[in-house]
Amino acid sequence: MNLSLKQLAVYLSLLVIGGSAGLLGSRYLIPQNRSFQQLKNVTVALPPESVTPNPVIGSPGAINGDNVNFIAHAVQKVGPAVVRINATRKVANPISDALKNPLLRRFFGEDEQPLPHERIERGTGSGFILSEKGQVLTNAHVVADTDTVQVTLKDGRTFEGKVVGIDNITDVAVVKIPGEELPTVKLGNSQNLIPGQWAIAIGNPLGLDNTVTIGIISATDRTSAQVGVPDKRVSFIQTDAAINPGNSGGPLLNAQGEVIGVNTAIRADAQGLGFAIPIETAARVANELFTKGRVEHPFLGIEMTDLSPSRKQQINQENKLNIQQETGVVIKGVVKDSPANRAGLLPGDVIQKINDKPVKTSAQVQKQVESSTVGDVLVMEINRSGKILTVKVQSGAYPKK
Repeated sequence: MNLSLKQLAVYLSLLVIGGSAGLLGSRYLIPQNRSFQQLKNVTVALPPESVTPNPVIGSPGAINGDNVNFIAHAVQKVGPAVVRINATRKVANPISDALKNPLLRRFFGEDEQPLPHERIERGTGSGFILSEKGQVLTNAHVVADTDTVQVTLKDGRTFEGKVVGIDNITDVAVVKIPGEELPTVKLGNSQNLIPGQWAIAIGNPLGLDNTVTIGIISATDRTSAQVGVPDKRVSFIQTDAAINPGNSGGPLLNAQGEVIGVNTAIRADAQGLGFAIPIETAARVANELFTKGRVEHPFLGIEMTDLSPSRKQQINQENKLNIQQETGVVIKGVVKDSPANRAGLLPGDVIQKINDKPVKTSAQVQKQVESSTVGDVLVMEINRSGKILTVKVQSGAYPKK
């Protein structure tokens, strides 16, 4: 057999490996009794049990040395406190109202039995238990227009829940169920979230109980206007964890299994994107609803947007303004007879500071206002056509309509 030195070295190496494989009980998958030509294309493979897998980057690692990863561990901790909420409400029957028209009535027949003026609508959402005595947090749109709901725990127990309060402005509602020593969630912190962190959603999407989805935090401080719900007052957390109808009201968790947000399916067209109410906002509103039955939101009465070179030009053209700055928060409109109107704020004013704290985005302004209480005086530093002015605005209560 005429072999070069290089071929001979490879051949001898394979013989050593093959012999070792026999001594080791064939743990290395090297075929026996093959010629060099047959062996030269063979891939050496290690059996699964001999390989130590690398942990997922960013994950807390293995739990207790078993196969339960951090997602399963978080779900095991929180899952028992996540509930399904079945709501039943009466809504107007549009067909019945339409048949009041004499022409339509003759078309369908005068002898037809009249249709009921109301029909029963049933919906399913999610929620989670805050206290051992049965305080449940969910979305306002899950329990809207009903006084009682059916609340089902993961262990199968079912309770009749009383809707204690609803806040449509933040889409937060609270429900009370009877019980003692009920499982509860642990609240986390959403203030320092960074895009790219893990996000775990638990809920009952499309009626499929105890469904878990995972993704990352895609963005933070999404304003209501950016999300497409300008009637809300929330700086939303954005996630790519799947959130579908039925997930609404369920918890969004961090990798430690702490609740950082309340999932809300507010955009039917938000494919691949979900949104959650920060837990600080939701918990504060829930506490007020349980203690007072209602929530008062501070109101200034301004329409604002973040500036950019292109947006500056557009706003100047549409509103006949002369905004010079290309960054900051500009007031596009002022509501008549609002606190802002009475304080003298004008369209075109660029907000630079609130109570000596610099603000660069609409989300920051919204947070500053929301963290105050009705009647507080906010000292605003504004830029009006190049002049720096200080304006004091006493907030009012958010109008009901």
